[in-house]
Amino acid sequence: MTVVQVITCARAVFTTNQKGGSVETAFKHAVHNINQEKSLLPHTKLIYDITYVNKNDSFHALKKVCQQVHMGVQAVFGPTDSFIGNHIQSVFDALDIPHLESRLDLDGKFKEFSINLYPSQAVLNQAYLDLIKYLKWTRIAVLYEENNGLLKLRELIGARSVDLDIYMRQIVPRNFKSILQSIRQKDIYNIVIDMKPKNIKPFLDEIFKLKMNDYKYHYVFTNFDTEAFHLVDLKYNFINVTTFRLVDAEDRKVKRVLENLEHLIGSLHGSSSGKKVHIMKTEPALVHDSVYVFAAGLQALERSHSITSSNVSCEAEIPWNGGLSLINYINSVEFQGLTGPIEFKEGERVQFKLDLLKLKAKNVVKVGEWSSSTGVNIMDHAAFFHPIDPNVTLVVTTILEQPYVMMKTRTNSTFALEGFCIDLLDAIAKLVGFKYNISLVPDGKYGVYDYKTGEWNGMVRQLIDKKADLAVGSMTINYARESVIDFTKPFMNLGISILFKTKPHAFVSLPDPFEPGTKLTPFPVRLFLQVPKNEAKQLFSFMNPLALNIWLYILAAYTLVSLTLLTVARLSPYEWQNPHICMLTNSYVVNPFSMGNCFWFTVGSLMQQGSDLNPRGTSTRIVGAIWWFFTLIIISSYTANLAAFLTVERMISPIENAEDLAGQTDIKYGTLESGSTMAFFRDSMIETYKKMWRFMENKKPSVFVPTYEEGIQRVLNGKYAFLMESTMLDYILQRDCNLIQIGGILDNKGYGIGTPMGSPWRDKISLAILELQEKGEIQILYDKWWKKLENICEKRGKNKDTKANSLGIDNIGGVFIFLIGGLALAILVAIFEFCYYSKCEISSEGRSNKPIPQQSLFAEMSAEFCFAMSCRGSRQRIAFKRKCSKCASNASNIIQSVHESDLNDVGRPKTFVLVVWTLWLESYGKRLQNDFRMRKNELLTMCDAKDRWFCNDFV
Repeated sequence: MTVVQVITCARAVFTTNQKGGSVETAFKHAVHNINQEKSLLPHTKLIYDITYVNKNDSFHALKKVCQQVHMGVQAVFGPTDSFIGNHIQSVFDALDIPHLESRLDLDGKFKEFSINLYPSQAVLNQAYLDLIKYLKWTRIAVLYEENNGLLKLRELIGARSVDLDIYMRQIVPRNFKSILQSIRQKDIYNIVIDMKPKNIKPFLDEIFKLKMNDYKYHYVFTNFDTEAFHLVDLKYNFINVTTFRLVDAEDRKVKRVLENLEHLIGSLHGSSSGKKVHIMKTEPALVHDSVYVFAAGLQALERSHSITSSNVSCEAEIPWNGGLSLINYINSVEFQGLTGPIEFKEGERVQFKLDLLKLKAKNVVKVGEWSSSTGVNIMDHAAFFHPIDPNVTLVVTTILEQPYVMMKTRTNSTFALEGFCIDLLDAIAKLVGFKYNISLVPDGKYGVYDYKTGEWNGMVRQLIDKKADLAVGSMTINYARESVIDFTKPFMNLGISILFKTKPHAFVSLPDPFEPGTKLTPFPVRLFLQVPKNEAKQLFSFMNPLALNIWLYILAAYTLVSLTLLTVARLSPYEWQNPHICMLTNSYVVNPFSMGNCFWFTVGSLMQQGSDLNPRGTSTRIVGAIWWFFTLIIISSYTANLAAFLTVERMISPIENAEDLAGQTDIKYGTLESGSTMAFFRDSMIETYKKMWRFMENKKPSVFVPTYEEGIQRVLNGKYAFLMESTMLDYILQRDCNLIQIGGILDNKGYGIGTPMGSPWRDKISLAILELQEKGEIQILYDKWWKKLENICEKRGKNKDTKANSLGIDNIGGVFIFLIGGLALAILVAIFEFCYYSKCEISSEGRSNKPIPQQSLFAEMSAEFCFAMSCRGSRQRIAFKRKCSKCASNASNIIQSVHESDLNDVGRPKTFVLVVWTLWLESYGKRLQNDFRMRKNELLTMCDAKDRWFCNDFV
């Protein structure tokens, strides 16, 4: 089988100045590669025919194109010149011949038989606009060289999606200097340039002459081949240049084609005269891709159609029948070329990708990409926001404020500054790598927005006007400022606090003889009792040290302990006493712990006084000991907290917080004029702060002060509270003991270093601040300037809180639990004593020789319980037994009987205690008998006849 090879003619139109150049070479190389590889057109061979035209002679160019068409053609490539391309395009549309272009087309009209690989200008303008949005530019200069420049950038100039202040000028080489000077005078630092590639180098040279290569100036070139003009040579001049690129120079396919082109050029011109093509430019790459697009479309066509050459002419005006099919197949081509992904929609290229290039310290690098689907995608943010020149000198604006920035020395026009912010700036400059010149802001203000004039003032104004690179000081970060300038990360956190004058109340004072209105008397030393007039006196303020629920719990504990003592004393047999100690046979016993005495005992202990009642039983002593411990804790806690309350009352202030300040009119209050604190109250939506703002705004004379020093002095003069930032307040408090802080912090914010919008220094300084914070160097600087030992005001024994807290159940609740546990233990011991005593009574009846009937333990316990719970103080026991019935002459007989019964009862265990007790009782009974006889005779002698009967009975 013989394969017939089809010959297809691809004709190209190039301008005369492109003859033998990179564009023509790229076209020939593409045709040669397609014929060699055979992967796209295995059965087709491409041949080419190139026609050269003068780009300024459209008439002869049109005639040459018609000659090419008459010779037969399947497609026409070029030209890359827009002027000639617009003229010859009409011929191909009329004859249905596919026309593959790689030029900028500003017409914007649909051309049925045109395939343009050059990206649409409307889409390119969107790429420029996306970059401007990313850089947050609000004021730019647009410079264009060609007459159609305004038409070319119309989407950028008329964009409504971003608020841009645009300064437009047409430039030519002769007016480069004047245009750049006008831009510098207008303080415009962001410039978009659209010019011919050959004029880029002279334009950059003029920038260097005018010293407009500072990092603040940012130049964006719209030309795709800016990279080819040796920008690397500019790296030592630190110019800030950004440009776009359609051809990825790092792509392996691009590098391979570039090597082949260098070899081809060398073979055409000789190895010695061949030029090295270091960078693949856009036009050759587009022409190269257009040949491959045609081959891919032709490959798709030959699968279903036979390929024939066109047989048309400009005179006949008869269209080619195969042209429509071929152009449709070409429109559906998708592949990866030298210029990235290639895809068409109605002859216009879509879904392409642009590289963002940035001139950095050493070379031109790719820092991001742009595509119509994803927009700007920056891979190296530092390239845009970090400075280029490591030895740049920045202009720093600041304001005098202790201890942030203070005047050190000043002689004539020179001065030196010191303070926290100066030390911080030095540390940041060492880390980031820059020098700085510092100056004071002319109006002495931080910067607020004036609604009347619509302008900012202070340091914010300096940054907006680009008169300063950094604003360093106690500058608060807030929403209003952040909308017009940039801030670094905060180096200090703070809030708004209230500064007030403390007025200690003296109880004794001396009259001042020099005070106006003071009358001198012969007795100059007099006592004046001064009573604080801050608060109305409270009649029951003595109850404040303890919370109300604690007082109720104490009352309940008092009642519970009294009743428990009554119950335990009744149950315990050891609290029942014989009222006549010498009448051992007396059947009456008395319990001193009646209900009244129990309540008296507990209240006496609570008041730290005696009650002449002494518990004898173990259970009652436990109750007493627990109650005494309870009262010890309660009384001690009350006394200590009462002292705290009395101390605090002498230090109390007429105002305690912002609500108190807003609720009165006697004490004036204000803020620093043109500061963030003033803006906070002005813009606040909280009712209390709105009320305070209305008071401050309408107060005459003005309560606002221009400096902190004046505000502090007004506070010291009295009847004035100064609303200021907490860090500054802390500095003042440690140096003046007559000032105090009222309440807490009203808001949360931070101090930051201000930079112009889009400044390249912001992120790098932020990183330096974070590094200093992690190392603790900022805290060291804070301690250095805030806590100098010679200036610290010692406030020993003073608490910042001006109110003492009442003791609650959370503070002393444990003592109540201890009390309840002790009472429970006492009840258990009392029950044990009661049971043990009842058991002993049963045993005593069993050993008795008298004919008393023995009863059960339950009956004995019931009888004893009824007796103990009797409501009367004393009662005669039923069959109340005594182990010693009489202390008389028969006591020896009883003891003798005890000895005999114990010694004769072999089965009963003998104990040493019983023997000792028996011997002691025998000896004691004899002495008691003799003593009793002597006392009896004495009593009878003392009694008269009238009382003889009582004495006999008593004796």
